[in-house]
Amino acid sequence: MPSLQTALPPELADNVIRLYRECLRRAKYIGHKQHNTELVVGMVRQQFKKHMHETDPERIQKLKDDAARGLINHMLYESEKASGRKFSKSS
Repeated sequence: MPSLQTALPPELADNVIRLYRECLRRAKYIGHKQHNTELVVGMVRQQFKKHMHETDPERIQKLKDDAARGLINHMLYESEKASGRKFSKSS
């Protein structure tokens, strides 16, 4: 079974690994605050494992974009909570 490092072009593999680490870091932060770290980290790991054999660059990019969007949404949520200011429009 090829590893992520050998199955993807180096620049894409590095980006995915950095994104995975950031997602795990954020999941640990969220889990610690909500007292369910194991559950939240497990959900992140499950999603990455589910797609770890994906080789289509377009599909990988979409998955990366989705993960990055989730991180950004969480950071905005935390910023809104801390500042009391809304950054996104409510419908």
